[in-house]
Amino acid sequence: MSEKFVVELSEQAASSPWGENAALSFNAQGALIHLSEQETLKGVQKAARTIANQGIKNVKLAGDTWCTESQWAFYQGFVSPKVLDGVEFVDNAQSDLAQLSHLKTSATWAREMINGTADNIFPESLAEKAAEFIQSLAPEHVSYQIIKGDALLEQQWIGIHAVGRGSERPPVLLELDYNPTGDENAPVSAALVGKGITFDSGGYSIKSSEGMLGMKCDMGGAATVTAGLALAINSGSDKRIKLFLCCAENLISGHAYKLGDILTYKNGTTVEIVNTDAEGRLVLADGLMAAGETGAPLIIDAATLTGAALVAVGQEYNALFALDKALAREVEDFAAQEMEAAWPLPLEKWHQQNCPSPYADTANSRAQKGGGYGGASNAAGFLSRFVPNEGAGWVHIDLAAAFNMSSTSQWAAGATTQGMRTVARTLLEKA
Repeated sequence: MSEKFVVELSEQAASSPWGENAALSFNAQGALIHLSEQETLKGVQKAARTIANQGIKNVKLAGDTWCTESQWAFYQGFVSPKVLDGVEFVDNAQSDLAQLSHLKTSATWAREMINGTADNIFPESLAEKAAEFIQSLAPEHVSYQIIKGDALLEQQWIGIHAVGRGSERPPVLLELDYNPTGDENAPVSAALVGKGITFDSGGYSIKSSEGMLGMKCDMGGAATVTAGLALAINSGSDKRIKLFLCCAENLISGHAYKLGDILTYKNGTTVEIVNTDAEGRLVLADGLMAAGETGAPLIIDAATLTGAALVAVGQEYNALFALDKALAREVEDFAAQEMEAAWPLPLEKWHQQNCPSPYADTANSRAQKGGGYGGASNAAGFLSRFVPNEGAGWVHIDLAAAFNMSSTSQWAAGATTQGMRTVARTLLEKA
């Protein structure tokens, strides 16, 4: 008999002693999950979370009813910051074990980064770990450089430097080149940009203690695009893709940037700081300009950017923004096909004007709690000032579903990895 707890998937209802519409029943070897017409994959994930909450740390999936998606749903519900493994997948005709392995590789790395403490995951270490991870997958095809501290100013990456200069640990920009073509002059097919704020105190616009507690997750965008690139590579991507991670700690000190400061970006845009807690868009602006310089026809950025997106779509969806409406619809479809909920929110060119400043071309927010009405769209409008081609080929993902402060019926507390598959699928389909 296996020492592992055996979990089977059943299309039959549980027997009457377990109760009407029971999602789980148990036997001597383990448990049966009973599929519901209303909650197929969600029901599997909830059942996995229930099993994990019993203190069970190792399970073996068994039977022919499982498929790739149901096994992955179980895995996502079962794992937690304390248990990143513990699921043995079943090999059957409906399941792709190689794909499950690739998903697990990317998701585990992302969880380790997002759930890791800010003491261990700081700007330079995040950049190094991301580069090492991608290089380990395709060592002969990956090169990178890390631009650190005052070297950012020399290359006019003003936003990353300003946000990170208050910390003793310097801000960095990771520029990574995945080029499987073997041609150093090959065109760049896609560029990824990730917000890598490894801890966000809010700066002088300081957060409350409870609001600051989970801010080790504010590099979730950097982890998500890196994990998405890894998944695309393991899934066979043969296009040249560049990765830009904008990494900083947003802390308070005598060197920190302040309200009323004006930043002049590489493209000449001037920005008045009215909220030092609206720092993500300031670092992403640099990353988006760097991405634009590659000439890539597809640019994807991801960030845990605004609380406004969370208010709008809840913890179950990521929010999508694009001036390129056709691309937004495609990415929404890719997300649905990858079982990751995403929803487009409004973005028009005029959103660029929604954070006016009497001193600069724009402010980085509105001087109101949460950035005022339409805060997520206004943040996306700010970003759109820094993308090429009037926004054609660019999509911004505000990761409302990437992290949970506490456990839910489907998820353990911490990183969810939602958005990773969407990024990978978009690369595979559009790059």
